[in-house]
Amino acid sequence: MDWKLFASTFAAIFLAEMGDKTQIATLTLAGSGSSRWVVFAASALALVATSAVAVLLGEVVSRYVPAIWVKRAAGLVFVVLGVIYLVGAKESGAAPTPGSGAPERDA
Repeated sequence: MDWKLFASTFAAIFLAEMGDKTQIATLTLAGSGSSRWVVFAASALALVATSAVAVLLGEVVSRYVPAIWVKRAAGLVFVVLGVIYLVGAKESGAAPTPGSGAPERDA
């Protein structure tokens, strides 16, 4: 097993999920009085399933599309989404709050 790849993948996903919508949804469900073990098992299974889909799609795409084009496409998508976000914030008259993922409204 490639432990370096394992550790870097774990760290990247762990840090990316901190404070993410998935974690907030899980926190909310666990705090709703339901069985926390059922919430843990279901949310863990959902994350495993979405990761499996991503790995399978990544494997299929890598067979037909060179890695450089995948990286370029991903970069382009992030730039386009950033521009859309900034234009939307400017049109609504709100200044984006760093790290919030949503524009802040003036009171």
